[in-house]
Amino acid sequence: MPYLTDKLNDAERRRADREALAADSATGLSSAAEASGVNLQSRYSFDVASVMGVVRHEVRGQPKALESIERMLKVVRADIADPRRPPFTALFMGPTGVGKTETIRALARGLYGDADAFCRIDMNTLSQEHYSAALTGAPPGYVGAKEGSTIFDQELLEGSRGRPGIMLFDEVEKASPEVTQALLNVFDNGQMTVASGERVYNFRNTIVFMTSNLGARDLYRHQERFKGGLGWWRALRERLTGDDLDKVLQDRLNEHFSPEFVNRIDNVTVYNWIEREMVEELVSMEVERLNRRLQKHHCALRLDKQARSELAKRGYDRQYGARALRRVIRSHVEVPFADYLLSGGHEPGPDSEPPAAYEVHINKTDVQFKRMKES
Repeated sequence: MPYLTDKLNDAERRRADREALAADSATGLSSAAEASGVNLQSRYSFDVASVMGVVRHEVRGQPKALESIERMLKVVRADIADPRRPPFTALFMGPTGVGKTETIRALARGLYGDADAFCRIDMNTLSQEHYSAALTGAPPGYVGAKEGSTIFDQELLEGSRGRPGIMLFDEVEKASPEVTQALLNVFDNGQMTVASGERVYNFRNTIVFMTSNLGARDLYRHQERFKGGLGWWRALRERLTGDDLDKVLQDRLNEHFSPEFVNRIDNVTVYNWIEREMVEELVSMEVERLNRRLQKHHCALRLDKQARSELAKRGYDRQYGARALRRVIRSHVEVPFADYLLSGGHEPGPDSEPPAAYEVHINKTDVQFKRMKES
C-alpha cells in the first residue's frame, strides 16, 4: 500500500520537524508568564519582565534597542494605544547580522514559546510593481480575485487571547514603492481590505515590525576612513557609532521612503555594529543553541577558553556581524562534530543518565573532541 506508506512517512517527517523546531525554540527560560498580579482592564495579560528576560538572553550588545522594545511592550501591555491602529509600528535599522530579525524571533519565543510564531514577509521577493497584488489580493476581473487571498497569515496576525500578534516586513527597503504604499492603510487604521473587497485583514491586535539595511554601506565606508586612528582621530571614529549613526540612517530613510510612509512609523530603532568585546559572548550563545539541537543525540559540547577565544578571533567580522560568526562555528565545530557522530565516535547512553559532555579543543590545524568524565 504505497499511498498509506507515503502518508505515514510524511506524518513522521512532520513530527520530526516539529520536535526539531521545538528543541531550537527552547531557551531554558520561562516564556510569557501570565500577568504578574496587575489588575488592569486590558486585552493583554502577558508579563513584560518575563518576555524581556527571553529577549535579553537571545539578543546581546544592543542595549538601546532592547530598551526601546521594553518601552513598546509596556504600552501594549497597558493597552493604552489607539485601538483603531496597530498597537505599535516599529522600524529596525542598522547593518546586517546585528540582531534585527533575531529580536523578533526572541520576542515570539518570549510571548508564545515558539520562535516561528509570527507572520513574516520577505520584502525582497516583492521588488516589482505588480507584486503589490501579493499583499492586497488580485483586483476584480483577475484570476483569484474572488478568493481574496494574500500572503498574510491571518491566524498569526491575530495572535491569541491575552497576547498580540506579531508581523514582520523583513528588508522593507527592497520592496517596490507600490508595495510599501499599500501598507499605509495598515499603519493608519489597522486594516487592509483586499482589492476585490471580499476580505479584510485586521492588524489592530498586531505589533508591526519592519527591518532595513538602509545606509549600512555608507556607514561602513565612512567608518573605514577612521580605522586604526589614534587620539582625537579614534575618538571621532567612536563618536560615529552614536548620534552620527542615527543621523546617517535617518537621512537615508527620508531619502528612500515617502514622507507619508515615514510619518506613520511609531518608532525607529537603530542597531549598532557588533563590537569585538562581545564576540566571545556570542560564541557561547551559538554553542548553547547548538546544544539544544544535540539534545536528541544525548550529548553536549563545552568550549575550553582557548577554543572560545580562537572562534571569536576567526569569526569576528564587523561588516557581516553574527552571520560571519555562525559560518565559522559551522565550519570549525558543527561539521567536525557531525563527522564525529557519523563515524560512531559517540555512543548515546540511556535517557536516565546525564548527556555526555565533550570538550572542544581547537588549534591551527584541526579540531578535537574529548569526552569529559562525569563528576
